[in-house]
Amino acid sequence: MSKTILVPVDGSGPSRAAADYASEQFSGASITLLYVMDPMIEYSRRQAFPGYRSEDEFKNEREKGEWVLESILEELPDDITTETELAPGEPARTILQYADEHEVDGIVIGSHGREGAARVLLGSVAETVVRRAAVPVTVVRAEEPPNG
Repeated sequence: MSKTILVPVDGSGPSRAAADYASEQFSGASITLLYVMDPMIEYSRRQAFPGYRSEDEFKNEREKGEWVLESILEELPDDITTETELAPGEPARTILQYADEHEVDGIVIGSHGREGAARVLLGSVAETVVRRAAVPVTVVRAEEPPNG
C-alpha cells in the first residue's frame, strides 16, 4: 500500500521547497497539495488597504489557491502521483483536521524559520502542526528570496 503525504502550500518559497522535498523523498507516495483559504485574509486585505479591490491581484482566495496549486504542480516531476485540495478555515486547524480525516501517513510543511518575537507575535502554523499532528511531520526551512 502506498503512503499518502500531505503538503500544505501557500505559494511561498518555503511551501514550494516542502513540495519539492516531498516529491524527492517520498517518490513512491501519493502527494496531496493542500491550500487553506483563510477567510480572514479577504477581510484583512480590505481593512488594511482601503483602496484595495480584490481584482487587484486575485478575485478571491479560491482563485489564488487554484493558481498556487497549479503553479506548484507544474514544478513537480510528472511521474509522481499528486492531487490538490482547497479547504476553507484557519490554516493550522484545517491542516490537522484534513490529515486526521484523510488518514495521511505524514506531513511535509515549509517554515519561514522565524525566531523570537516574530514567531510569538505572528504564530507559527508549522509549529502548531508539529505539536499537534498525530502523524510524523517534516519541517522544511527555507528563506524567501529578497525582493528586488
